[in-house]
Amino acid sequence: MIGAHVIVGYSGDPGGRDALALGSAITRVTGGELTIATIYPPGSPGLAVEAQANLAHAAEELGQAPAEYLTFESRGAGRGLSVLASRIRADLVVVGSAGGGQPGRIAIGSTSDHLLHLSSEAVMLAPAGYLPPIEPVRLTLAYVHRPQCDAAVERVAQAALRLGVPLRLITLDLRTEDQGRLRDDLALAVRLAWESTGIEAESEVAEGHDVAAALTDIEWLPGELLVCAASEDAQPHRVFLGELAMKVLRASSCPVTVLPRGFS
Repeated sequence: MIGAHVIVGYSGDPGGRDALALGSAITRVTGGELTIATIYPPGSPGLAVEAQANLAHAAEELGQAPAEYLTFESRGAGRGLSVLASRIRADLVVVGSAGGGQPGRIAIGSTSDHLLHLSSEAVMLAPAGYLPPIEPVRLTLAYVHRPQCDAAVERVAQAALRLGVPLRLITLDLRTEDQGRLRDDLALAVRLAWESTGIEAESEVAEGHDVAAALTDIEWLPGELLVCAASEDAQPHRVFLGELAMKVLRASSCPVTVLPRGFS
């Protein structure tokens, strides 16, 4: 299950603090390892010292929570986090929302953009100002009838079973598709979840004239986690988020996890 080893991309801004809180909450639930990392550019001794100071602030915020603290030199924060995650065998990279975004929503910056198109590990993004609950209350998978999503149904169902939380499968009806076919696809996905894990998944069709409207058409619980599968265009064992999924991510009011292609 995702969360055996979580790496948090930390910076001394609100997005970094949101990521820290979320990453810490995930490992409390999973019992996994937690690594806090700050990336700094090469040839910048002053920024290397600042990175160490950022980690000291992170340690103060976490208090007694067990964690490893690392600085890492890289020309880009996203690339650095991805390389470091592979080296320490983390299975989840957690980052916060970029500055200047809407409160309660996810804004994509250069770090998260890199991760969402090239990471070998699952990526989780925290909305701006997000306060994680003590425990998750439900996992929701954004479902489209295609192989990557079918594989994700089984993986997310296993995670929900292990966490002891409900599983919900949603699909978006943007008034351009046959809703009967969408519901049939969802029914097959619900059956797949049952056959693979024995879990009875909920299912909903979210209707709206665009993605943001569709997501507000259905209920979101405090402590909900939304999962998206990688695009069919992703390289094997890489994250690559398609246009529709990117819109879902930006409109989400809860943390979003993106699985790499072929995630197991």
